[in-house]
Amino acid sequence: MANKKWYLHPAIATGIVINAFILLLAVAWSGNPAGLDRLLVEDGIVEWMQFLCFSAIAGLLGFAFFERLKRSDRGVLELLALAGLSLLCALAALEEISWFQRVLNIQSSEFFLQNNRQGETNIHNLAMGDGSLHKNVLLKLIFITGITHNLILPLVARFKPGVQDWVEKLGLYLPPLSASVPYLVLVALSHILIDHPRKGELGELFGAVHYMATVFGAYYAGVAYRRATLFENPADIARLSKLFALWMLFLLLNGWMLSAGAGAVVK
Repeated sequence: MANKKWYLHPAIATGIVINAFILLLAVAWSGNPAGLDRLLVEDGIVEWMQFLCFSAIAGLLGFAFFERLKRSDRGVLELLALAGLSLLCALAALEEISWFQRVLNIQSSEFFLQNNRQGETNIHNLAMGDGSLHKNVLLKLIFITGITHNLILPLVARFKPGVQDWVEKLGLYLPPLSASVPYLVLVALSHILIDHPRKGELGELFGAVHYMATVFGAYYAGVAYRRATLFENPADIARLSKLFALWMLFLLLNGWMLSAGAGAVVK
């Protein structure tokens, strides 16, 4: 059963707080180029937080896949969606830190040195025309998907509930507007308030935190979700939600510490 009291749910509230904190930090450091670089550059705080969030989402979706696999009412499309999205998020996490290339101090092969815009071992920065695959293709797809999933479909579902039922039968979910709107507003504000060549990293982080919170909220806690959740006991769900919110804050701390250990690389 859908939980309409989104504002009482710890995971979604914590996700909004984390994103707002990061934006406020970026604004506060706008007058300090070194501080803003420390936040946004390669191996900086934001990039490591993205890696941790995408890894967490991959784990959440992977666990949901195996739990759904045990149920008699499972659907093929549902299982394909959960497994595919879990692998996609794992790929995004590894791409974010160039498959541990800098951590392990591995030199890029000749192919990536010649064809990658940053000379790194990753796919999303491969050269494409006067830009990269990320800038020319992936960002456009992310924008269209994000607006459709977070704004258009939830708005349509308010008037046509069958849309949400159809989405959930595919193994997906619709974020509540009360979580999506703050996420989209923060992305817009990051582009307006921050002047830095890598300010787009903020929007990517906001999306990673938003989806980590809403994936947990939907599949595990039933927030704006009509199908049966992975956990059935309301008391257990409530305790797990609080624990997950604390874990999200712990990830923020870990992203900060990992960036300090790796060292920021200014490109």
